Amino acid sequence: MTSDEEILAELRKIRESVEKAAPPQPPPKQNLWNEFKEFLSKYKIFGLAIAFIIGMYLGILIQALVKDLLLPAIGLLIPGLDNLAEGTVIAGSQVFAYGDFLVALFTFALVALLVFIAVKVAKRWGVE
Repeated sequence: MTSDEEILAELRKIRESVEKAAPPQPPPKQNLWNEFKEFLSKYKIFGLAIAFIIGMYLGILIQALVKDLLLPAIGLLIPGLDNLAEGTVIAGSQVFAYGDFLVALFTFALVALLVFIAVKVAKRWGVE
């Protein structure tokens, strides 16, 4: 009998504590602008967008550097080569434009090198 009374007493305590607890408050309403700012700060989307835009234009800049300056200079240094950026090989009726590939290859290598250097500098400065 005492165990039943103890169980009933414990159940009464539980009921009292549940009835005394206030219902959870709904989250405060936010307007669209505040929600947008919270989203940007939480996921760092703004920084990602800026990095994407800068990276895209950096790639275009380096591609112009490679196509218009670097490969023609290499073509001048090696006797018998024309502008490597416009290089083609004709095999049968097919034209293989290896110049575009060289432009893309050199552009990728330079962009990768610059990104590597930027990451190293950012780590040295403590930027995350």
